Amino acid sequence: MDNQAIARVLREIADLLEIKGDNPFKIRAYRNGADIVSNHPHDLTTLDAAGLREIPGIGKDLAGRVVELTTTGDCAYHRELVGEFPPSVLDMLRLQGVGPKTVATLYRKLGVRTLEDLEAACTAGRVRSIKGMGPKKEALILKALAERKQYAGRHLLFDAAATAEALVEYLRAHAPEARITPVESLRRGSETCGDIDLLVTGADATLLDAFARYPQVERVLGHGGTKSSVLLQSGFQADVRLVPPDSHGAALQYFMGSKAHNIALRERAIGLGLKLNEYGVFRVEDDSRVAGATEEEVYAALGLAWVPPELRENRGEVEAALSGQLPSLLEHGQLRGDLHMHSTETDGKDSIEAMAEAAACAGLEYIAITDHSQSLAMANGLDERRALEHAARIRARDGHAGVRLLAGIECDILPDGTLDLDDECLAALDVVIVSVHSAFGMERAQMTYRLVRAIEHPHVDVLGHPSGRLILRREAYPFEIDAIVDAAARTGAALQINCQVNRLDLSDVHARVAREREVALVISTDAHSARGFARLRWGTTVARRAWLEPRHVLNTRPFDAFKAGLRRHRVVS
Repeated sequence: MDNQAIARVLREIADLLEIKGDNPFKIRAYRNGADIVSNHPHDLTTLDAAGLREIPGIGKDLAGRVVELTTTGDCAYHRELVGEFPPSVLDMLRLQGVGPKTVATLYRKLGVRTLEDLEAACTAGRVRSIKGMGPKKEALILKALAERKQYAGRHLLFDAAATAEALVEYLRAHAPEARITPVESLRRGSETCGDIDLLVTGADATLLDAFARYPQVERVLGHGGTKSSVLLQSGFQADVRLVPPDSHGAALQYFMGSKAHNIALRERAIGLGLKLNEYGVFRVEDDSRVAGATEEEVYAALGLAWVPPELRENRGEVEAALSGQLPSLLEHGQLRGDLHMHSTETDGKDSIEAMAEAAACAGLEYIAITDHSQSLAMANGLDERRALEHAARIRARDGHAGVRLLAGIECDILPDGTLDLDDECLAALDVVIVSVHSAFGMERAQMTYRLVRAIEHPHVDVLGHPSGRLILRREAYPFEIDAIVDAAARTGAALQINCQVNRLDLSDVHARVAREREVALVISTDAHSARGFARLRWGTTVARRAWLEPRHVLNTRPFDAFKAGLRRHRVVS
């Protein structure tokens, strides 16, 4: 149990209480408690009940629930509430745009208990008959159901990595000398993952017995001498496969994927009179072994340079490995700054000083504080007066904790492509990010015009989370990526890779389009608390999959060179 896992349980308690029609103050207490736990900068599992109650907003009952979760991994009250409803009710709560009030109404008025019941009610037009719902709500629910089917069995990269890391740590305690490596889409850094697949060398079958006893196992799906599969309580299927040392490299390459990359390698092997499989590289003529112990020797046997896992998607990496033209990919430690974050001035959880201190701990040299602008009223967005006053406070703290501070803004792009702060205000700031936060339902041509017009504004430095997607929850709004990249190339604006784990926006495919046009990119966390800087890892992964080198990313540069590279300081021919 970590802070995020505890927060999920508290949030579910609040949702279930709301479906029950329980006391609204009690519901709000659990919801607020979930937010406090989720955004708290310290690990709450280390605190006892007394320590928890010192945190504003955590009372006696909440402290007791948190202690129960951290000590037992379970919560009797949560289990009791779940038992009052069909388990499928929680599935409805996970649909985009379907909150606990909607679920409660559907449950009471239409007897909707499962996703199948919900789809049938929508298809029959019964949902629109409920006061306050209507045809639009019905259509949105059907769209959410369709998206859920599309994403079934997939998980966010962040969740897959956290699940795999905990499992690897557990297995290493049982086999300290073993080599345990995640493979498949997780090691390639794909934005979503299916199963957790681990390849193990240097351990015997007793490790598989320990795997089956892992505390998070819900049930064992298969158990043999070299491979075992389990279903975890988190919903992941996890597979562990034992391979001998002399086949480690071949197995690692084979189970890494992608399928398209592996097919390309096998075809190359055939052309060289070789065969390639998970056991090694062999000569066809006499079945003698050529390579297999390491990935590097497998690729070398095929006349190729070793290909980084993030590039193995059959998007030109085999040809580049053959010709010696693989990129020198960006490394996480090469990022010097973070250009997008929020403070307590709007919807952030920490002060300017706390963000600077956390940035210093993350090894960063500079940051831009970019709170929301006025259109985002629910985030207490800034008007011109507040934006300039906030900028003065940020500049007064420049150098705090040894970190250079830039006064910025995340300015809303209005539906017509104009910005919601005046030019004089924007010109007075150090960096301006512009983003879409509303009116997602525009047609492709309209949205493209909206984004291009914003990029063309002379005081805009960066386009933030350009596609507006939420992975596994909301599709990107339609727009023409080529037109956006062309506008950025023409004006000198940069495009953002947003590190929020459910955004990763730009995607790797779109970021590579920008790379090919020599458009500058920035990698930014969009952090809303001091804990958020850890997300830079995920933006770096997207950048690597997009073939980005340090020269393509503005915030790999020292502070002065970075500032000179911002659109407002560049002369674009």
